[in-house]
Amino acid sequence: MTVKALIASFTQQEDLNFLLTNRIPRAALTRFMGWFSKIENPLVRDFSIALWKLFSDLDLSEARKTHFRSLHDCFTRELKPGLRPFDPDPAVVASPSDGIVGAHGRIADTELFQVKGAPYSLLDLVGDSALVDQHRNGSFVTLRLTSSMYHRFHAPYDAHIERVTLIHGDVWNVNPIALKRVERLFCKNERAVIRTHLPTGEAVTLVPVAAILVASIRLHFLDMVLNAQTRGPVNFPCDVNVTKGEELGWFEHGSTIIILAPGDFTFCDGIAEGTRIRAGQALLKRK
Repeated sequence: MTVKALIASFTQQEDLNFLLTNRIPRAALTRFMGWFSKIENPLVRDFSIALWKLFSDLDLSEARKTHFRSLHDCFTRELKPGLRPFDPDPAVVASPSDGIVGAHGRIADTELFQVKGAPYSLLDLVGDSALVDQHRNGSFVTLRLTSSMYHRFHAPYDAHIERVTLIHGDVWNVNPIALKRVERLFCKNERAVIRTHLPTGEAVTLVPVAAILVASIRLHFLDMVLNAQTRGPVNFPCDVNVTKGEELGWFEHGSTIIILAPGDFTFCDGIAEGTRIRAGQALLKRK
């Protein structure tokens, strides 16, 4: 058995995994990681990336550059041009990021679920009753980004961004083990609610959710990073038009994006829980 396989076998024990990734000072460790990852020292950088490769399936062959200033620079890497083409069909909502498809399906009035038997409410997630009404009986899909994945996310369709709301919260791990054990986890974690409209006027909402080691979300169209240290207004009015595939921002290390779509959209072929998907692939399509 290889060292990587041995580590994977060890950390996949549910009780141990939950203990190591949640029963620790989550916020303090996340702040430390934010600081540590930006250290531009070759020894620190090289050791950190080597350790990261040991614990994950990190593959840098798609990266646009081969030299990184820091661990953070590697986390938020760009890809070589053309590697994530976006589905050109205007009726398709494409995946905004690389990820693993998690819970998805119809929104039962205003209720979603993070895993089977673990419901949560739209109002708890987005914090706005008017937005809840826009997505009542719609569709939702959860995309989980692992630490080794490409961490940038893009516009999944041509859209108008009208507002971003930052909701402060915790930094629980968002892996399947934690989702089974922590009720309403997505409603407890730090997250941003990005309100957009399709050219046809229908609401589609993106909810990037932060997690342990990942409490910062960079949004280019606001030209700022949102995290626990963000003070002052948490509502950011926008008047921005974006085209399908345009880069919107990045997660610092990896996390989750929840997509809320109208009721007249259905899931494309091949979308099933546990499926790996790439940014640009067809995710939802108008009926």
